[in-house]
Amino acid sequence: MAGGSLAPIGVSKERAEQYQGKVTSYVIISCIFAAIGGSIFGYDIGISGGVTSMDGFLQKFFPTVYKNTTHAHQNNYCKYNNQGLSAFTSSLYLAGLVASLVASPITRKYGRRGSILCGGTSFIIGATLNASAANLAMLILGRIMLGFGIGFGNQAVPLYLSEMAPFHLRGGLNMMFQLATTLGIFSANMINYGTSKLEPWGWRLSLGLAAAPALLMTLGGIFVPETPNSLVERGKTEEGRKILEKIRGTDNIHAELQDITDASELAKSIEHPFRNILKKRNRPQLVMAIFMPTFQILTGINSILFYAPVLFQSMGFGGNASLYSSALTGAVLASSTLVSIATVDKWGRRTLLIGGGIQMIICQVIVAVILGVKFSSETELSKSFSVLVVVVICLFVAAFGWSWGPLGWTVPSEIFPLEIRSAGQSITVAVNLFFTFVIGQSFLSLLCAFKFGIFLFFAGWITVMTIFVYVFLPETKGIPIEEMIFVWRKHWFWKTIVPRYPDANESDVMQSDSME
Repeated sequence: MAGGSLAPIGVSKERAEQYQGKVTSYVIISCIFAAIGGSIFGYDIGISGGVTSMDGFLQKFFPTVYKNTTHAHQNNYCKYNNQGLSAFTSSLYLAGLVASLVASPITRKYGRRGSILCGGTSFIIGATLNASAANLAMLILGRIMLGFGIGFGNQAVPLYLSEMAPFHLRGGLNMMFQLATTLGIFSANMINYGTSKLEPWGWRLSLGLAAAPALLMTLGGIFVPETPNSLVERGKTEEGRKILEKIRGTDNIHAELQDITDASELAKSIEHPFRNILKKRNRPQLVMAIFMPTFQILTGINSILFYAPVLFQSMGFGGNASLYSSALTGAVLASSTLVSIATVDKWGRRTLLIGGGIQMIICQVIVAVILGVKFSSETELSKSFSVLVVVVICLFVAAFGWSWGPLGWTVPSEIFPLEIRSAGQSITVAVNLFFTFVIGQSFLSLLCAFKFGIFLFFAGWITVMTIFVYVFLPETKGIPIEEMIFVWRKHWFWKTIVPRYPDANESDVMQSDSME
């Protein structure tokens, strides 16, 4: 940490009870425009699976896979197993991983809006390349540009929402990102259902329409205001004060502005956020930034959302039936997110995460049992059991939609102190996209190797992460974002790790760190 013997120490006391303000139309409109950034992430998740099951797309870019899908004796679990096809889906997320790390210094130095603009522009370019792709190289290049867009958007948008929202409604407003993501998935599924009838060029329309939410995101980046936290951190205190008064609807913002200013003073003294995040006092936040996005992906949800049409076709559903079933799961995901928005600031984060985990475990086990007993590599499911599988998968998707889906983004975005917030969010996004890449690249091979056991594989991980939340995650409901440090100091486990220095100077802080 840079600074002299009396360096800033950040927020030193709790002022939450002094916060004033209300939910203004200004802050809601700003959050809606920013949250649209989630729709580009969701649209791509939803569009990939439908496009990769379209005959025209497979014939042009993956003729071997197309031949396997028409082979009468091909193993149901393995007929889509192709690393090139997996690379089409997963390459985007590897590019997004790199972009999210690049986005951190941009987000910190130029503000949240700067990264939102970069993300929207990159996504528009990627959508254009994909829609006009003449060969596989052009297709993959477009996916990489889409990945840059997602990396910047996912890094900046959750931060923007957490900083703009009043602390007592932060969970609900932050989840607008996940709501936009789920609506993007549902929209993509419905578009795929329509464009699948436009063979052989329907896939171009599906991929090209990704430019629509990206354009809205870019316009949002132009017109929404910067967050007060970012403005104060960059030395624009008076501008930050005016924005804070406007979004809170009151002139009495002294307590909140003081917390932001205190946090900003410490942030300015930090020259290397990624190095600082490794300090002992930031250990719990770093752990959550790694494990929350890891567990979110290891629920298996992305496998179902990426490859829903492929998965249902592997189970013996016809082409139209598989696309219809995947559209249904998209609708369930979007509607279940509304449950989380309505309850997260009332019931808390832990209750939703643990309850959703238990429901997902039960659903995964039921699907595995049905497929293990009633489905084989060569035979199809009966109609009644096919309907039952869809129902149980929808219940699984619903549980994810009101728990780990939105909260996997909300919790990491609200727990970091200002000085490492952009770096922490970059780590969260990078970990999320890394595991999304791993699962996207390996799922078709895992499905071929594990068969119905793939659902038990994910059920095991959900069990682990539910226990993790119960033991290690404190409740963050109703805590101002700049006072989150006090939560860790009160937790039964983390209080033994996080140094207590409410009155400490820099030498005390460094002494605490030297004891690591």
